Amino acid sequence: MNLEKHLKHPIFEIVQKVADEMQLETYVVGGWVRDVILKRDSKDIDIVCVGSGIELAKNVAKNVGSHSKVSIFKNFGTAMINYYEDNYNWQIEFVGARKESYSHESRNPIVENGTLEDDQNRRDFTINAMAISLNKETYGDLIDPFNGLVDIENKIIQTPLDADITFSDDPLRMMRAIRFSCQLKFYIHNDTFDAITRNSHRIEIISQERIIDEMNKIILSSNPSYGFRLMDKSGLLQIIFPELVALKGTEQVGERTHKDNFKHTLEVLDNISLYTNNLWLRWAAILHDIAKPLTKRYEPRIGFTFHAHEVKGAKMVKHIFRRLKLPLNDNMKYVEKLVGMHLRPIILAEDIVTDSAVRRLLFDAGDDVDDLMTLCVADITSKNYNKVQRFRKNFEIVRQKLISLEQNDRIRNFQPPVSGEDIMDIFDISPCKEIGLIKSTIKEAILEGKIPNEREAALELMFMEAQKLGLKPKK
Repeated sequence: MNLEKHLKHPIFEIVQKVADEMQLETYVVGGWVRDVILKRDSKDIDIVCVGSGIELAKNVAKNVGSHSKVSIFKNFGTAMINYYEDNYNWQIEFVGARKESYSHESRNPIVENGTLEDDQNRRDFTINAMAISLNKETYGDLIDPFNGLVDIENKIIQTPLDADITFSDDPLRMMRAIRFSCQLKFYIHNDTFDAITRNSHRIEIISQERIIDEMNKIILSSNPSYGFRLMDKSGLLQIIFPELVALKGTEQVGERTHKDNFKHTLEVLDNISLYTNNLWLRWAAILHDIAKPLTKRYEPRIGFTFHAHEVKGAKMVKHIFRRLKLPLNDNMKYVEKLVGMHLRPIILAEDIVTDSAVRRLLFDAGDDVDDLMTLCVADITSKNYNKVQRFRKNFEIVRQKLISLEQNDRIRNFQPPVSGEDIMDIFDISPCKEIGLIKSTIKEAILEGKIPNEREAALELMFMEAQKLGLKPKK
C-alpha cells in the first residue's frame, strides 16, 4: 500500500531530499502513521533512519531554515526539530533504528544500532509498528510487518511479538494498552489482556510519575470508566490505587443494603466527562466518595451511613496526591475543596432553599461554585427516574438563586466592605479580638441578608457593634 497522499507536510519532502543525499534509509513511524490512517490530528512526527538520526536532524534543520530549532539529546541518540508553521509548533523527533534488550529489574533498555525490522520489533503494539518510507524510490510505501492496518480496521490492540515479553520488558506498556483502548475505542485482544493480567505485578518497577501520566490520559478520555474497569480487571488498579478498589462491593443487613460505591464513582466520572475536559474536576469526581469505606456504619434504625465522608475524603486528598505524584499545588486544593463541599448543594436541593444558605454556598465556594454544581449534577446516578427528575429540578432552583443572589449581593469571592485596617484606623486601636468580632458580625449580617453588601450599611453596623464592645471612634 502507498500512502504518499498523506505526506502533505513540507517537512517530508525536505527529509526525503536530505535522506537521499545522505544515502540513509528513512521512515516516518509509530503514532503519526497510526493517526493519519485513523484520520486523527497528530502534530508529533517520529522519523527513524538506518544510521545517525542526529546527523539527519542537523542536515534537515539546515534545509528548513529559520522556521525551525533543533535540540540534540546525545545520551538518547535523538534529536528534536521544533518546526513553526501557521502559529503551530510541530515536534519532529529523529532517531536511528535500534534494537533493545532489557534486564528484569528495569524498564530502561540496553540499546544497539539496528535495522528497520529491529526497530519495528521493539514497538509496543501492532498499530504503532507501521512505517512509511520517505526515500524517493519507495516514497509513501507502507511497511507493516505485523498487520497493524488490519488491527486498525478491526479496532484491536495487540503486541507485535510475545505479549508476556513485551509487558515484562516495559510494564508501562500495560497502562498504554489501556490508554489507547480508551482514547481510540479499540478492544484489547484477549491474549494481550491475559498477558497484562499475568504481568500486572511488574508495574511496581515503573516510576509513579510515568504511571500517573498514563492514568491522567485515561481520565481525560471520552469514556474513562472503561479504562478503570480494565485496570481493575487486570489487577493493575489494586497496585496503583488501592483506595479506589476499596470502594467496591455492597453489604446487606436484613433488608437494608448500600450501593456499590466503586460503580457509582465510575458513573459520576463518566457523567462529569460529558460536561468538561477539566482534569482536576474529573479527579474530584473520582475522589468525592473516597472516604466512604472508612466512615461506613450500620445503624439499625436507618441502615448504612457514611457520616462526614466528605470531610474525611477532603483530608485524604493530599495524601493520595502525594503518593500518586500528582501536583501538591492549587489543583490539589481545588480538588480538596470540591470533595469537602460536594454534599452542600445536594442538601440544598433536598431542603427548602433559603437565600441565606445559598449566600453561604457562594461565599465558601467562590469561583469554584459552578464546578461544584456540575459535580453535584454528575453525582445523580439513581435509576429512579422520578427521583432524578426531582433532584434536577431542585438543582435548577439552586442555580437560579445562585445567579440572582450573585447579581444582587456580589457574594462570590466576598471581600468585606469594612476591613480590619478600617476598624483600627477609625477607632485608633491595635490588632485585637474586638476587630475580629466586628468583622464576623458584618459578614454574618451580609450572608443572612440583614444588611446589603455595601460599605455604608457595613459602617453603620460596625459603629453599633463597636459601641457594645466599648470602643469609641477617635476624634
